[in-house]
Amino acid sequence: MSGARKLRAGLIGLGAMGRNHARVLSNLDGVELVAVVDPAGDVTGTLRAPVVPTLGDLLAMGVDYAVVACPTALHEQIGLELAANGVCALIEKPLAQSVDAATRLVEAFESAGLVAGVGHIERYNPALQSLRTRLEAGELGEVFQVVTRRQGPFPHRIADVGVVMDLATHDIDLTAWVTGREYTSVSARTVSRSGRLHEDMVAVVGQLSDGTMVNHLVNWLSPLKERSTVVTGDKGCFVADTLTADLTFYANAAIDTEWEALRAFRGVAEGDMVRYAIPKREPLLVEHERFRDAVEGKQSDIVTLRQGLRTVQVAAGLLESASDGKTIMVSPTGLADTARSAENAVA
Repeated sequence: MSGARKLRAGLIGLGAMGRNHARVLSNLDGVELVAVVDPAGDVTGTLRAPVVPTLGDLLAMGVDYAVVACPTALHEQIGLELAANGVCALIEKPLAQSVDAATRLVEAFESAGLVAGVGHIERYNPALQSLRTRLEAGELGEVFQVVTRRQGPFPHRIADVGVVMDLATHDIDLTAWVTGREYTSVSARTVSRSGRLHEDMVAVVGQLSDGTMVNHLVNWLSPLKERSTVVTGDKGCFVADTLTADLTFYANAAIDTEWEALRAFRGVAEGDMVRYAIPKREPLLVEHERFRDAVEGKQSDIVTLRQGLRTVQVAAGLLESASDGKTIMVSPTGLADTARSAENAVA
């Protein structure tokens, strides 16, 4: 790739995630980081690329694509301007702070025929990539349940959204992705204990299109940092730790009983435990490589804007459920209104 013209890339936002993007873009094969947009400038003075105050300044320099790492509330405004100027975009998750805003972004980039993706970085975690491959191969048999836990200290960089849009969107996307199934219903409860406008904790019960049960526990009020995905099925369970990129399989050892009254019960017993050796590349680097390839017109696996929209739709369903105390049915094209509470649905 050294002999070909390098793609000219820009970056919008120099927060914690933005600086990680700048680091990767500065060393990405086949890409030149042209400039970074941030009104506050480079307070550390460590960037190789110039920092400009406005998006207009970046566009005037000419870029093939831009990475949007500014606050979620600005994603729509920035994204629409990029689309209007024919610039491809990798937009940090969540795609937008509302379903309507996310929909407008999808329509803008699709109508312009531009490559655009969403930075759902967990899809590039080695443990989850291996997990998805093994589920596709049927190594777990029928999948019964997906349980995720994502908790840790409060990220002071977040001010415009709550824990549902900031963190739970990770779990929504990765669950649908590793299983290959869509959400059909969600029920959630939230609490706020930090004095902020938005929620700090959420507990979720959901269902996927094949009947798989889903549970998410997400908060940013815990001194314990945890990133766990547990998938339980007919043959055992997989446990993915995305902090360490480790994947472990706990086999279900078949148990027999001579007690006639218990023969109908499908019991389980502890079997072998296998911890897989997985090549561990940095997920953010892999994400950038995939997006670069897509911009170059190569076949590449990126998170599309429509997939990002779907995640925002499910997240909006969680917030609606927590607000109204109802189970929300999620249709393939968006959130369907429901007047039924969980109790009414059971009845």
